[in-house]
Amino acid sequence: MKGLSLFVYRFVLTACAFVLTTFLLPVLASSQEPEEWKTKATAHGTGRGPAAAALKRADSAADFIVPFWSRLEVAVGTAAPERIYWHPAAVASGRHTAQVASPASTDPHIADNSFLIEEAYNQEYGVVQHINAFQRSRSGAWEFTFTQEWPVQPAPRHQLSYTLAVVDYDTVPGAGGGLGDLLLNYRYQLVGQGSGALAIAPRISLLLPTGDSRRGRGAGGTGVEFNLPVSLTLFDRWVTHFNVGGSVVPNAKNPAGEEAATYGYFVGQSFIWRLHPRFNPLLELLFSNQQSVAAPGDAVWERSVAVNPGFRWAHNFANGLQIVPGIAFPVEVGRANRGEWGIFLYLSFEHSFAASR
Repeated sequence: MKGLSLFVYRFVLTACAFVLTTFLLPVLASSQEPEEWKTKATAHGTGRGPAAAALKRADSAADFIVPFWSRLEVAVGTAAPERIYWHPAAVASGRHTAQVASPASTDPHIADNSFLIEEAYNQEYGVVQHINAFQRSRSGAWEFTFTQEWPVQPAPRHQLSYTLAVVDYDTVPGAGGGLGDLLLNYRYQLVGQGSGALAIAPRISLLLPTGDSRRGRGAGGTGVEFNLPVSLTLFDRWVTHFNVGGSVVPNAKNPAGEEAATYGYFVGQSFIWRLHPRFNPLLELLFSNQQSVAAPGDAVWERSVAVNPGFRWAHNFANGLQIVPGIAFPVEVGRANRGEWGIFLYLSFEHSFAASR
């Protein structure tokens, strides 16, 4: 089934290229000039003078909140750091979430769009996010996942999501690609509802064995995964995310049908550089130690240490839609698979589905 992996690989590459050529390049070419022309026309064409033009620019930027360290310029602000920059539901409904006294830029920052490391920001009420991720290693193993995140209540303390997977881990010769295991996720916003640089949102996930373990596509049994994401705004242009978590599958199976309990744990951290509101280089570090079934009642540990440099960019539509593509190049630096590398492709769509409250 190498044809399937090649098809998915080319499809995701084509999608990223389409977004790049259709949205990113035209926006970067003309992102600032139209607003400046509009301001000049307001100032000189209506007879109201520069004061009226400045007021109009402040009003047009009122759906965006400035970074944490510039919070003194914000009259009203109620969202967590980094997630405070883009409010699709508020834009679509016409509600303003903040008033900026002297905005330096009307571009919203990219928010919850990490790759291998999970950020600690729940979705705003009325906003849904669709996340597509594809990863392929040099050896030919690949994985495609689709995650959809939904807020549960107006105060975004609770969030539900699910993750579907299509995989070919290349553990069984000739097995090819197919459906992987399903994750049902719940995340609670413990810290980060109001102002502040710190956000914490623990997640618990139920793993359902929808993948065929005989073909190496799944764990072979129902399991539980836990993750504790912590996000911290370091400076105006720097944000870091920290993860620590683990998993347990009491009745895991290998392709031979042998059964044993398996455990795993992981630790990771990422650094996001807000070089531009719509372009962020990033670096992720991930250590994981996961068991797999070796024989009946026996499991062995498999360790991985990965470094994942990459970047992401965004285009924000007037109706509240935000599209964020990204690309990264994970490299294995652990002893077991040192030198193994691959490509990671990311594509997110975030938009409103109901009016904010």
